[in-house]
Amino acid sequence: MQQSFAHSLYRNFLGQAPKWYKATLIGFLVLNPILFFFVSPYVAGWALVLEFIFTLAMALKCYPLQPGGLLAIQAVAIGMTTPQQVYHEIEANLQVLLLLMFMVAGIYFMKNLLLFLFTKIITKVRSKTAVSLLFCFSSALLSAFLDALTVIAVIISVSVGFYSVYHKVASGKKIHHSHDHTEDHELPEYSRKDLLQFRAYLRNLMMHAGVGTALGGVMTIVGEPQNLIIGQQAGWHFAEFAIRMSPVTIPVLIFGLLTCFLVEKFKVFSYGVNMPENVRTILVEFDHQETKRRTQLDNAKLVVQGVIAVWLVVALALHLAEVGLIGLTVIILATSFTGVIEEHQIGHAFEEALPFTALLAVFFAVVAVIIDQQLFTPVINWVLTFEGDLQLVMFYLANGVLSMVSDNVFVGTVYITEVKKALLAGQITRDQFDMLAVAINTGTNLPSVATPNGQAAFLFLLTSALAPLIRLSYGRMVYMALPYTVVLTLVGFIMIYSGILVEYTQMFYDMGIIHHGTTTPLAQPNGH
Repeated sequence: MQQSFAHSLYRNFLGQAPKWYKATLIGFLVLNPILFFFVSPYVAGWALVLEFIFTLAMALKCYPLQPGGLLAIQAVAIGMTTPQQVYHEIEANLQVLLLLMFMVAGIYFMKNLLLFLFTKIITKVRSKTAVSLLFCFSSALLSAFLDALTVIAVIISVSVGFYSVYHKVASGKKIHHSHDHTEDHELPEYSRKDLLQFRAYLRNLMMHAGVGTALGGVMTIVGEPQNLIIGQQAGWHFAEFAIRMSPVTIPVLIFGLLTCFLVEKFKVFSYGVNMPENVRTILVEFDHQETKRRTQLDNAKLVVQGVIAVWLVVALALHLAEVGLIGLTVIILATSFTGVIEEHQIGHAFEEALPFTALLAVFFAVVAVIIDQQLFTPVINWVLTFEGDLQLVMFYLANGVLSMVSDNVFVGTVYITEVKKALLAGQITRDQFDMLAVAINTGTNLPSVATPNGQAAFLFLLTSALAPLIRLSYGRMVYMALPYTVVLTLVGFIMIYSGILVEYTQMFYDMGIIHHGTTTPLAQPNGH
């Protein structure tokens, strides 16, 4: 009985995660107290950080909240940090938690407008290159003001919808018939070739859209969660953040769109696949039927959502309130004027954001360990021995490499916290801090497109219901992201290393567009 219960307990532990993964995590939990009490708290702290990065890198095996959370709980229990320090880190980053909770939920109620826009792009534009550029640019534009996960979720919804429609019709059924679009056995042989080509076409669009979220996400304070953490530590609002990033982000956007054009034009890295004509005919007819079915009530909802989108942009640009509170106004306005008044309807909007919000709280627990054990202090001190543009490049590359294998929010949080400590200790000037903040932000956002580990939007796409339908695997995603990874990383590197970033920032100072910051911080990085 005892053995049977123990076996059941082990099987329940982390559910369907691989046995080797469970054993590895148990090994971590056994090792950490030994290192902390018998070797060195500093060594134990670094072990914890590497173990946590491992759980982030293995996100496809098990969502990092559970294994990372167990490691964080143990760290507090054995004294690597204190509950007070963890709470302080969460309190200092409350804006980010509010952003994730309310902004993501707010955009959920604007999905109909986004679905409408992306549907029209696919059905109205015949040129594949033009469609690809529109998907990439639209994703970038939306991700600069909205949540990247929501943008990619909407595009996934469009793609799954179109895939299921074509699959149903190609299987000889009518639109209103029930059908399982995950099974191909009902498809006649002549339709299978079109289906293979359509899958490749959708893979192209999803990758362009995913990269677009990174291109736009790096540009503004609401584009990615780590942007808000960095901007908050620097005391920048929406406009100043965008202006300070622009010497790097605008060239990166231009070259990113150019890369999109070139890979489509020359049909390299699996791009350049056109939509089969049979598929286009079916989808255009489907969109035509949906348009005819749309009522005046539906049209009114689209107009209201468009007006709310304008409000969102204006409120963010003028910093009328903290971004999380602006997101809350979007929820209230969008639900009030589209007839969503029941609690369970509203609850669905929060399902997407809350798991990551909880994971972010675990990030801050690990950051608390890093602060209390002073883990990154020697690393930061070494990097600060470099001078000028080379110092910025070292921060850019250090963040970039780590963001390729780990979550870029965690990486950005760690580095900006340590750099803020250096500012408060008088090791760097306020102007140096501001330049390093730009290097950290661009470093965490740009090279991280290399793998799904770094970009949350990529990971969301890879774990979505669409990925198996269009045969989008981890390896294929890395391969298709490669041209973008190289171009975005190099352009960011050149903008920083060449001195263009410093030169344009000085020009912005001289023109009075931005002003030199004060040494007094808005948010203390630790509780001491």
